[in-house]
Amino acid sequence: MNWKKSDTQGNHSPLLRGEGAGVRPRTALFFGSFNPIHVGHLIIANTMVQQEGMDELWLVVSPQNPLKERASLLADHHRLQMARRAVDDNYRLRVCDIEMHLPVPSYTVVTLAALAEKYPEREFCLVMGSDNLQTFPRWRNYEYILNHYHLYVYPRPGSERCPLADHPNVTLVDVPMMDISSSYIRQQIGAGRDVRYLLTEPVYRYLTEMHFYEK
Repeated sequence: MNWKKSDTQGNHSPLLRGEGAGVRPRTALFFGSFNPIHVGHLIIANTMVQQEGMDELWLVVSPQNPLKERASLLADHHRLQMARRAVDDNYRLRVCDIEMHLPVPSYTVVTLAALAEKYPEREFCLVMGSDNLQTFPRWRNYEYILNHYHLYVYPRPGSERCPLADHPNVTLVDVPMMDISSSYIRQQIGAGRDVRYLLTEPVYRYLTEMHFYEK
């Protein structure tokens, strides 16, 4: 498989958990369009690495979610740039652009196979919201993912507990529940309202300078 460029970017630790001792670094994958990335995403990501013993969490920026509309999606390089600016000062959070080099629409099971091939030394797990767990049976080859990868699930407003929550490879994580969404931020910007406290300062500055989501 040919790779156009390095698929992860961000500050990272000089030594991960167990490196040199035969222990595979534990890397969480947090998939999303991040259109735009906001403080809710970052609180979830940071809580996961702090509470669940993960070495790193990679924000996997997706070019297209098969279950979502694409109409309001910013160009890939802009969403990547905002994500990188958001985590630039945290060595345990990195940005992964691997899905930009895979066929679209992007399917998680394909991405996982590509990452396992490129990083066989790492132990990957997934981070997702409880709303995504409810629709998980609609994902391509979801049973394979569920049986081969651990899922760390954070609560989402309005989501009910589903049967998959009892699967041995599913862990429900107590993360602050925030009713913040990228779509809400886009709507507020379109209405001319101030969203500076829903974004990190570097992301807010970039977004404002580029006049994204304005009508």
